[in-house]
Amino acid sequence: MNVTVDVVGEGTETHSLADDATYDDLIRAAGYHPQEASVVVDGSPVPGDRVVDADEVQLLRLITGGSG
Repeated sequence: MNVTVDVVGEGTETHSLADDATYDDLIRAAGYHPQEASVVVDGSPVPGDRVVDADEVQLLRLITGGSG
């Protein structure tokens, strides 16, 4: 399955996932750890262990940057 991911503030990308992939798998495919990002579908956050059931999602990074 192909999922279009709008990484809020960073751009849009498409990821190809297995049919049984979870939203945590999608977060990892986008290059983030599930503890630093959440997926939003139709305006509501979804649990990471839920099987991906949307073609388009938003990925909201919860942790960005660091001390500089």
